Amino acid sequence: MKQLYTRWGERLDSEHILQEYPRPILIRNTDYTILNGEWEYTFTENSERPVEYGGKILVPFSPECILSGVARQLKPEEYLWYRKEILSERWNVKTERRHMLLHFGAVDQMCKVFVNDTLVTEHIGGYLPFSADITDYICEGKNELVVMVQDDSDTSYHARGKQKLESGGMFYTAQSGIWQSVWLEEVSDKWVKHIDTRIKKYVEKERSEGCLETVKIEIYVESNKINEKIPVEIEIRFPEIYSDSGSNLTETESFLQRLPEVMMTVQGKTNSWIEVEIPNPKCWNCEKPYLYYMHVKMQGYRPGNVCVDEVESYFAIRRFEIKNDRHNIPRMYLNGKEHFQKGVLDQGYWPDGLYTGPSDEALIFDICEMKRMGFNMVRKHIKIEPERWYYHCDRLGMIVWQDMVNGGERYHHWFVTYLANVMSWPGLTMKDNHSRLLSRQNQDGRNEFVREVKETIKLLKNHPSICTWVIFNEGWGQFETKKITDMVRNLDPGSMIDSASGWFDQGTGDFQSVHNYFFPLKVKPEKIRAAVLSEYGGFTFGVEGHVASEKKYGYGSYKTVSKYKKAYEQLEDKVIHLKEKGLCGCVYTQWSDIEDEINGIYTYDRKINKLENDVSDVR
Repeated sequence: MKQLYTRWGERLDSEHILQEYPRPILIRNTDYTILNGEWEYTFTENSERPVEYGGKILVPFSPECILSGVARQLKPEEYLWYRKEILSERWNVKTERRHMLLHFGAVDQMCKVFVNDTLVTEHIGGYLPFSADITDYICEGKNELVVMVQDDSDTSYHARGKQKLESGGMFYTAQSGIWQSVWLEEVSDKWVKHIDTRIKKYVEKERSEGCLETVKIEIYVESNKINEKIPVEIEIRFPEIYSDSGSNLTETESFLQRLPEVMMTVQGKTNSWIEVEIPNPKCWNCEKPYLYYMHVKMQGYRPGNVCVDEVESYFAIRRFEIKNDRHNIPRMYLNGKEHFQKGVLDQGYWPDGLYTGPSDEALIFDICEMKRMGFNMVRKHIKIEPERWYYHCDRLGMIVWQDMVNGGERYHHWFVTYLANVMSWPGLTMKDNHSRLLSRQNQDGRNEFVREVKETIKLLKNHPSICTWVIFNEGWGQFETKKITDMVRNLDPGSMIDSASGWFDQGTGDFQSVHNYFFPLKVKPEKIRAAVLSEYGGFTFGVEGHVASEKKYGYGSYKTVSKYKKAYEQLEDKVIHLKEKGLCGCVYTQWSDIEDEINGIYTYDRKINKLENDVSDVR
């Protein structure tokens, strides 16, 4: 496979890798240290601690990608070891009743973390963040941090997305290890762990549909002391739009210095809901993504210092719902107004970083370009991004359909891909209790999927850009769809649910969700659920010098850019006509090429827009 580079990968500064604050929805202005950069690494054939490390790796790039400096596959029977020496000259956590937290954005797939030879935490699951309080294990001077990683990839039931050891077609290079930011954060002995916000009640103005007079919200400040009710004070600022603040890599550090004035102050207790009434609210939407920033102070009784912790967070007021229009057709509404969602499939792969975007600016580029091209929604396809990506969607006004990451045993593609495609055209389906055919026979794997669904929702539900949870995709590891849909509804009643995207519909969720690459486009509205074309298109055209593979994968191949553009335009015209017949949303496949797949609007290296740039008619 030919190695491609993005413009951000080409100018990567190995001394300053992804230095932005990793958790923008919960910012603590105390000392923190980003540990991204050069670490030592080695591969071993067993779990015995290595004495020597074989080279240098740039964290958080996985060893399989070129930007890591390694470019080597971790095999299921191997172990990957990381080592980094950390200096603690300015740490006084033990004498000042403070704590040191070690955060990992994501490590794929199973890992153990050691500090000074002591196991401090272990984690299973390659897509979700985890932390450890390492206060009791650090010392003055030098400290050794070691991470051991294993990755079964597609040989087990764990969540893996599109990763495959034998990549090809619609499945891509398997990656492993640390692939999101690693950082240290100093906190007091009592600290804010999480903030949850939810809408309790909308009060609309009379004779003004969609215009709100007041909104009652509830805020939940979770502390590390779950059994204590600690006083909190919350300053809520006037709403503002921050879409112009991300043209460079320092928007978090800069705009927090110029936040709007305080609108109101409320008091309450930690680990309980605090009710707040917002008068004349400004709602979040794609054109005007208003955010309400809040400053949360957790009070204490320490002599000379009343505030024991303080953080910045934000929320937005927005309402996604499905209602029937005047023709009794179910439609999607945003803040009381009918809203067609024109989406694009984004799998979050980069030719030089694989799962890891080469810079924060690269993430911003993709979102801004999607909006410029007329998309108001992105379906994040079976991958969970770093939280900064969702933060940028929040402030830029991009709606997100978030897929849960698929797992299960090896898939039977003759069934879930080929036969299922044929069955979908006449609307045939089947029950989801065929565990062998749907690769969900292992009970541990089922339990793990349910746990990760819960953790994903807790992590992301407070991002206002999150509109829809996509639970299963094309039957990959599908099981107990109705039960899991009910669970998701209970965990996040403010978002919508696509229970089974593509096929094997179980009649639950908010959408009749169809994938159609091979047949004439059509729509047959139901009485309650909205009709969406959750995947379509996938037209292929390779741009010479910007393709990674000699193989071609996609749906409908075009040898000239003029024919490719014409096919795309004709397809979009058909979608427009389907809106009148009941179509409520669509997701074009896809945003960028990925390895064998050359069906992206952008090339894999993000250098050529096939629909706009002047490219050769010959691949």
